[in-house]
Amino acid sequence: MKLHLIRDVLTPDYTLGRLAIDGVFECYTCEDTVRQVEGQPVEQWKVAGTTAIPRGNYIVIIDHSNHFNRELPRLLDVPGYEGVRIHSGNTAANTEGCILVGQVRTGNGVGMSHIAFDALFEKMDSAYLRHEPISLEIE
Repeated sequence: MKLHLIRDVLTPDYTLGRLAIDGVFECYTCEDTVRQVEGQPVEQWKVAGTTAIPRGNYIVIIDHSNHFNRELPRLLDVPGYEGVRIHSGNTAANTEGCILVGQVRTGNGVGMSHIAFDALFEKMDSAYLRHEPISLEIE
């Protein structure tokens, strides 16, 4: 399963995007502010708790989140970050580097997040249980 996130609305306070699965649109996304500076290490541009993860390709697994007390998708080997998840939420205030999903866009985030997450998670969990690799490309 190949997830592809295209960030298409970048503001000083939040980032919105579109997430596709194997080339088919799935849902909208909301993240913290993109601060990445090409060629500079993460430590030089990251503001803890308010910065979107770097663009790139990531392996995704599904495991238990102690914070949410449930199984959630987790991105592996994100430079300068630990515990980056895909989960429900509505605005950048609901994340600290994680990717939030929603069925609709709002003025500064996403809405109908639980519905979007449940649909996405069902597809991802099925793939994971089949031992199908899951990857996420962010651009």
